[in-house]
Amino acid sequence: MKTFIFMIVLSSGIMVCQAQSIVGRWQLSKQSNCVEDELDEEEDAGVKEMVDDMEGLSGAEPQIIEFKDNNTGSETTKIINKKKSYNSKAFLYRYNEGSLYILDKKSRTIIDGFTVEKLDNDSLIISNVSRVCETKVFVRLK
Repeated sequence: MKTFIFMIVLSSGIMVCQAQSIVGRWQLSKQSNCVEDELDEEEDAGVKEMVDDMEGLSGAEPQIIEFKDNNTGSETTKIINKKKSYNSKAFLYRYNEGSLYILDKKSRTIIDGFTVEKLDNDSLIISNVSRVCETKVFVRLK
């Protein structure tokens, strides 16, 4: 009898604690880069002003990325990967428990990796594996 009750409690807990899905449309709301981290408060104000001006050049178009069920995705602007060899705004991805990998379309090898720092119903925070100081914050679009 105790085993039966334990199985019922365990199965109901599994249903409640399902993993969040990365599938959906996400809008970039904030990003940080390594230049910002290297600038101290004591640095020249002109350098900080120049970095702020460069961030303002990104345009007014919302930067949206979409992850689909079939491990494909698309982005309105270059958000994830800015390499010249990666010309298309469509991509393949693989998401595993805290890691997001961008794959080459032909060979399906990993071309970029991200650590998923936070994933819940309405927010996604990722940081580049090779450059941890590059962090991107997304909000889910309905």
